[in-house]
Amino acid sequence: MESYLNENFEVKSKNSPEEVLQRWRRLCGIVKNPRRRFRFTANLSKRGEAAAMRRTIQEKLRIAILVSKAALQFIQSVQLSDYKLPEEVKDAGFQICGDELGSIVEVHDVKKFRHHGGVDGIAEKLSTSTTEGLNSDTELLNRRQQIYGINKFTESAATSFWVFVWEAFQDMTLMILGVCAIVSLLVGIATEGWPKGAHDGLGIVASILLVVFVTATSDYRQSLQFRDLDKEKKKISIQVTRNGYRQKMSIYELLPGDIVHLAIGDQVPADGLFVSGFSVLIDESSLTGESEPVMVNSENPFLLSGTKVQDGSCKMLVTSVGMRTQWGKLMATLSEGGDDETPLQVKLNGVATIIGKIGLFFAVVTFAVLVQGLVSLKLQQGSLRSWTGDDALELLEFFAVAVTIVVVAVPEGLPLAVTLSLAFAMKKMMNDKALVRHLAACETMGSATTICSDKTGTLTTNHMTVVKTCFCMNSKEVSNNNASSLCSELPEPAVKLLLESIFNNTGGEVVVNQNGKREILGTPTEAAILEFGLSLGGDFQGEKQACKLVKVEPFNSTKKKMSVVVELPGGGLRAHCKGASEIILAACDKVLNSNGEVVPLDEESTSHLKATINQFASEALRTLCLAYVELENGFSPEDPIPVSGYTCIGVIGIKDPVRPGVKESVAMCRSAGITVRMVTGDNINTAKAIARECGILTDDGIAIEGPEFREKSQEELLELIPKIQVMARSSPLDKHTLVKHLRTTFGEVVAVTGDGTNDAPALHEADIGLAMGIAGTEVAKESADVIILDDNFSTIVTVAKWGRSVYINIQKFVQFQLTVNVVALIVNFTSACLTGTALFLFSHQPA
Repeated sequence: MESYLNENFEVKSKNSPEEVLQRWRRLCGIVKNPRRRFRFTANLSKRGEAAAMRRTIQEKLRIAILVSKAALQFIQSVQLSDYKLPEEVKDAGFQICGDELGSIVEVHDVKKFRHHGGVDGIAEKLSTSTTEGLNSDTELLNRRQQIYGINKFTESAATSFWVFVWEAFQDMTLMILGVCAIVSLLVGIATEGWPKGAHDGLGIVASILLVVFVTATSDYRQSLQFRDLDKEKKKISIQVTRNGYRQKMSIYELLPGDIVHLAIGDQVPADGLFVSGFSVLIDESSLTGESEPVMVNSENPFLLSGTKVQDGSCKMLVTSVGMRTQWGKLMATLSEGGDDETPLQVKLNGVATIIGKIGLFFAVVTFAVLVQGLVSLKLQQGSLRSWTGDDALELLEFFAVAVTIVVVAVPEGLPLAVTLSLAFAMKKMMNDKALVRHLAACETMGSATTICSDKTGTLTTNHMTVVKTCFCMNSKEVSNNNASSLCSELPEPAVKLLLESIFNNTGGEVVVNQNGKREILGTPTEAAILEFGLSLGGDFQGEKQACKLVKVEPFNSTKKKMSVVVELPGGGLRAHCKGASEIILAACDKVLNSNGEVVPLDEESTSHLKATINQFASEALRTLCLAYVELENGFSPEDPIPVSGYTCIGVIGIKDPVRPGVKESVAMCRSAGITVRMVTGDNINTAKAIARECGILTDDGIAIEGPEFREKSQEELLELIPKIQVMARSSPLDKHTLVKHLRTTFGEVVAVTGDGTNDAPALHEADIGLAMGIAGTEVAKESADVIILDDNFSTIVTVAKWGRSVYINIQKFVQFQLTVNVVALIVNFTSACLTGTALFLFSHQPA
């Protein structure tokens, strides 16, 4: 039986091929209630429709882009026909309608775009400002919503209770018993009169109604539970400017005219136009099928909903939302496809099918034995040719006995028991700050043998502060009280360079919120550096206005640095760079000395700075190096920012404490047979210090850097990987390689955490992808199976606990269910064969 199940009912925990999903469905061809049995499995026909629709959209967009490129050559010679503004749009106070906006962005219509005055002209026609955003007056927003719609795609209506009642009636055995009840009523009343002759028939009817309503009630409650979980999955926030203030807002509240701030890893939440930004690369493969990222700028300003920001950052003017976008239409179809069924669901479908066939065989044999007994009796009595109403009732009773055996033998609710148990676990995990995106992840997490965890924000608190610095070759501890004294100790030119670097080379922002208080926006690392700059007496807005940004290369986990080019107030260009200390220091050939003068970076200075970096790292501090280089006036924004020749400004050490309870959680994992590995982009000394504090790095474990790991041969990796407990300065490719080897070569069940865009391949490769809910990008969350809402490692351990409890619960239920079913089958079959009647011992079917 086990080999049969493995051969025909074996599916992967994720990304199973469609032919595998089709195969087990074909083997479950005859079931009592197909609508109920397959309710929580993928709708393959709807998926086919979605795939066809995606291909159509891809072709449509591909052609549109080609046409728009060709049109650029004739832009001057072609005149647009006059655009007619609908009266209702005009009365609402707008000068452009939703259809016109949709056609501009969707087909990249440059002619219409320029005809309406470009981004500024369209913003004016939408009654919005590219700097202040929309006015958040409720009446104005409602009017805008009536004209342009809301940013939601059409979803199927909630299934009512009576639909579940109707589906429960579709059970084949219940329908047969219903027919038996009707015949029993008719024959009983005809032969014995009312009410005596109706007792048996009404008893069967009452039993059927009881089963139907209990089943429907359970299924209805289950559907409500799944609907609540779906709502949680769709809670996505984005940075928006309204009333001149930058704020977080749900993507479902966006309206045309909103100004949205996009950064690496964000999913574009609606169709829109590029307002301003730097180095924006958009991955449009989800819509157009093109693998090459598209550069978006003022020349090509079109941003499509559902595409992803691969690099850079920008401001976007929203033009179309919801079902007016191609992504909205596609998602409406995709949402009907459902999730893949879990391996345990499929296995138990196989068990139910095998037992069903056995039950059907026994039912046929029982019916044949009972009929043969009746025929033998009539032969002895010589009345074979004479059949009465009583004989008909007896045959009907034999048939009911056979149907009863099928009912008690087939554990039709067995696969649903898995779904019910997983749904319960998902609900509980939600309370424990873990949002499960795919049912199978609950199941797979119980089998996890390895967890590859990030350091920052997962093992640590992600509350960062600058506590140590080394500027002008002098190290100093920093606190809120002595930051101003540090400023007075440094030479004035060095302080000026430092503040210029901090406030211009940043992905964060210092703003005044609606309450009039200063607020720092950005990642915890950026926030810590900006806070340090402000404590030195720096003025964020003043520095930003004094220098003009010429080019920005945002930080990513591959380069491990961020660079900008600024035009100085007195003329001239300067590039600022910050990032991983060793990488930035290697790009420097000069340094600021104790007098703030630029001097060559000799061996002694290099050794001093490296020793400082290692000292900071050994104290579990994150280290970043700041540097700059003067550029020649001939530099163009299209030119790459230099990678060498920099002058080192200094090194900062950022404290990020270990989360409370992490050490205990790591010890619990180890006692449960789960190996925890740290995979981080940080300095190896910082990683080792944190790993020891957490209990991850042991005396017999190995800590290795990504570049060294990449150089190892296949044979060396086979020997090395089982011993690796810490991987520092790792790239996303290193993480992917480690996960792949652990899964394929060593047969481990691997859970991986990730927060960045580049972590998506590793999250996809792992058995369980765990994305961070706070620090994670939308791209990472979309590739993950579970979202850790509080970014806490202890929550990951809780998910593993729930995964194991699901397995134990299902194991106990299967033992109970099959015991009851087998006993009920044997008792009814034996009773029917020996006495001619069944005991009608119904097994407990899960509802």
